[in-house]
Amino acid sequence: MIILPIKKKWFDMIKKGEKKEEYREIKPYYNSRFEIFKRRSHVLVQFRNGYSSNSPYIVCRCSLSVGKGKKEWGAPDKDVYILTITRIYRLEQYLLEGKE
Repeated sequence: MIILPIKKKWFDMIKKGEKKEEYREIKPYYNSRFEIFKRRSHVLVQFRNGYSSNSPYIVCRCSLSVGKGKKEWGAPDKDVYILTITRIYRLEQYLLEGKE
């Protein structure tokens, strides 16, 4: 499973089913992280809203492509890695002292 942090705005949109893609720049760091897609068409990706072990996360089944994403979903105006969310498997929302 690949673990990727995302901003709250995008996390909430994925959680609501409004955002179906997540984007990453084409860089050596992601080239190595996404090597698994050469062997598998779909991979489980954990999108984490924050870096803490208590951060909420969503586990999704994703496919990978390269191209231009949707600007309204945060894509820059250049080719990027596009993680297309094909299914949401699990949503974990930790309650932190009365906050959702």
